[in-house]
Amino acid sequence: MAEAVAEFLERIASREKIDERRLMALGLISYLKDKKRKLMKERLEILRRYRVSSAGELEEKIGRGEVEEHPAWEDLITVENLDAEIREISNELSALQKTLQNSP
Repeated sequence: MAEAVAEFLERIASREKIDERRLMALGLISYLKDKKRKLMKERLEILRRYRVSSAGELEEKIGRGEVEEHPAWEDLITVENLDAEIREISNELSALQKTLQNSP
C-alpha cells in the first residue's frame, strides 16, 4: 500500500508541479480542517440541545438545576473533550500553515 500511495503522490505532485512534501502538507491541512469541522458540528449539536453556547454555560445550567443532570454531565464531558481536540487541531493547523509560508 505504501508504494501505491508514494506513486500517487509522485504522479499528482508532478502533474500539479508542486513539491511532494508540500503536497503532503497541503493534504494534511485539508484533512485536519475537515476533522475540525466535524468536531465543531458535533459540539454545536450538543450545545444546541441545551440552548447554550459553551461548556461553561452548560455547567452553569446543570448547577442551577435547569437541565437534568443525566445525560447533561456526560454531554458536558463530551463537549470539554471536543473543545480540547479542536484546540489541538487548531494549533497543529497553525504550525503547519506557518511551515508552508516559510518554505520556498
